[in-house]
Amino acid sequence: MNIWGYMRPDGQVGIRNMVAVIPTVVCASETAKHIAERTRNTIYLPNQHGCCQLGNDMQLTTQTLINLGKNPNIAAVLVVGLGCEGVPIKKVADEIAAGSRKRVEHLIIQEQGGTLKTEEKGLRLVRDMIQETQSQHREQTDLSRIILALECGGSDATSGLVSNPVTGYVSDKLISLGGTTIFSETTEIIGAEHIFSRRAKSDEVKKKLLDTVAGCEQKARDLGFDMRGGQPTPGNIQGGLTTIEEKSLGCIYKGGKKQPLNGVLNYAQIPREKGLHFMDTPGQDIESITGMIAGGAQVVIFTTGRGTPTGSPIAPVIKITGNKTTYENMKDNIEFDASPVIDGRESIAQAGERLFQELIEVINGKQTKAEALGHREFGMYKLHSTF
Repeated sequence: MNIWGYMRPDGQVGIRNMVAVIPTVVCASETAKHIAERTRNTIYLPNQHGCCQLGNDMQLTTQTLINLGKNPNIAAVLVVGLGCEGVPIKKVADEIAAGSRKRVEHLIIQEQGGTLKTEEKGLRLVRDMIQETQSQHREQTDLSRIILALECGGSDATSGLVSNPVTGYVSDKLISLGGTTIFSETTEIIGAEHIFSRRAKSDEVKKKLLDTVAGCEQKARDLGFDMRGGQPTPGNIQGGLTTIEEKSLGCIYKGGKKQPLNGVLNYAQIPREKGLHFMDTPGQDIESITGMIAGGAQVVIFTTGRGTPTGSPIAPVIKITGNKTTYENMKDNIEFDASPVIDGRESIAQAGERLFQELIEVINGKQTKAEALGHREFGMYKLHSTF
C-alpha cells in the first residue's frame, strides 16, 4: 500500500520534516530552546537529565537521546551541550550521524563563549539546515516502512471494550501489510502477561516478557508497594476500572489478536525486525511515548477514556476514545470517536477501518489536533535517582 513520505539517506521514511535541537543536559536546554524558537520547522527536546546520573542510568539517557535523533521524522540535528555534563556530547552527535547519515552538528556552550555566542552560531547552523531540508518533497513509498506506536492513558471502561480493540485491529492490519507496531507500559500488562505471552513467537521472547513484568513488580516491591490487587490511579477508578488486572486485560487488546509477538524491547530500543513488539516502559504516558519514538516510531495512536491533550515534539499523536461524553467534552483534542461500537451501530472491524484511514491521512501529512494545538509533551525515563 502506497503512502507519501520523506526519504532519508539511511533508507527510512519520515512523515514529518523537522530540524531538531537536542540538548545533552538540562543546563543546555534553555539555550537549545532559544535557538529552536527563533526558527520555523524546528523543535527542541526539553531534556531534564544528562548529568549526575550513574552507570546504566546515564547510558540509558545517552542512548535515548541518540535514538531520538535518529528518528526518521527528523531531517537534521543540532546537538547542544554545556561541556561538563556526563552525557558525551560528541558521541551523541557522531552516533546519530553514523546511524542515520543525516546532517548533524554540535555546539558546546563552554567552548563557544557562553549563551549568546552559542545561540548566534546555532541559529546560523539551524537556518542552513532548514534551507536544505525544506527543499525536500514527499515521495511515494510503501506503508511497510512505518513503525506505529500504541499508547493508552486516562483509561475508563470503554478503553478495554472498544478503543483498544479498534486500535488492535489497526495494528493487525498494518503488520499484515508489512509494517511494525510497538506497544508498551509494563505496569499495564501486569495480571495479563500470562495471556499475552502465549502469542510470543519463541520461548526466548516469552521468557523475556515474563521476566520484564516480574522485574517491574520487584522494583515496586523494593519500594514497599505491591502493584497487584489495587488500581493505581484515581481517574481509572472513576472511569469504572476496579483492578490493575482488569485494566491490563483491556490494555493488551492494543496489540491486536492475530499477529505473533516478535520481540520484547528495552526502553528506547530500535526493533531489528518487523511485526509486533512490546517495549519495557513505565505506565506514565509521556515517558512511554518518548521511548517508542526513540525506538523509531513515526506516528502514535493514543486511546483514552477520560481524555488527554497529549502530543509529541517528533511524531503526530492520533487520539481515540470509545466514550461519547469524553469525545463531546474534548473535541478540541480527540479526533476519533469510537463510541458507535458501544452503541451497537458499528463493529470493531468497521471502526478499525475508519481509524486505519485516519492513520493513512495523518501519515500523508494531515495534522493531528495535538499538532495543531502545539502539544509537544516530552519526558525520558530514568532508572535511578539523580546523585
